[in-house]
Amino acid sequence: GDTERVEQLLDQGTDVNSGNQFGKTALMMAIEGDNMDTAALLIARGADINARTVAGCTALTFAAENGHIGITALLIERGANVHDRTRAGWDALMIASRYGIADMVDQLLYRGADPKASDKDRRTGMMQAAAKGHAEVVDKLIAGGADVEARDKDGATALIIAADAGHTEVVATLLARGADINAKDEQGATALIWAAGQGRADVVELLLAAGADPNIQDNDGVSALMEAVSSGHNDLIVPLLSYRADAGLTDAKGRTAADIATKKGNDEATKLLARR
Repeated sequence: GDTERVEQLLDQGTDVNSGNQFGKTALMMAIEGDNMDTAALLIARGADINARTVAGCTALTFAAENGHIGITALLIERGANVHDRTRAGWDALMIASRYGIADMVDQLLYRGADPKASDKDRRTGMMQAAAKGHAEVVDKLIAGGADVEARDKDGATALIIAADAGHTEVVATLLARGADINAKDEQGATALIWAAGQGRADVVELLLAAGADPNIQDNDGVSALMEAVSSGHNDLIVPLLSYRADAGLTDAKGRTAADIATKKGNDEATKLLARR
């Protein structure tokens, strides 16, 4: 098998830490290829646990991405640094979170990974999980100490990120964990405004039922109702109005939702707004 062949090569003097043109070592390749016996052999034969690829990836980040719990434990026990980052600023926990590997998240938290760490865009593992719809992982990270109100470089919270992406279960999880339902990003937009603009009907309904303010306006004076009308998501007009969205609000250009509907040629929205 592969493991026997690798052992023969090592016995013949092959450098256990030799890598390809990208700096990927035999240990990383074994982990990436699900060859755990080979990986264990390479570690036993002195493979550099903390070697890096050109992109700054390590054996541990490959293990995290591929969900190899056992090899992760072995790597950390042998000295792998759970806080090491790739050149993009990602550590193993962020990677496992992004891919929704709940058991790996548990393992890394147990081994001391920092749930508050963030990448170059100031996105934490919790935000990565929220963006991809991994509600279970989001919950584990918060339980492990992640800051539910952390903000990325654009001022977005995990709730805003999840609402924008339409991940209803993540939104519900974050709200249950105390996320600020009316938090604003750098544009002054809330989770509700983003969800309305993207046509995320289930998220809009959930946020409204949970008490989101439908009359908050962003830095341009745009409300959730205006955003829904402007984006053509007419199915959101009645729900927003039923939760007391104010159709009389004006944006920074002095336009109401009805004015926006007229400019867009959105006749259905114009009729729905006229019935308010």
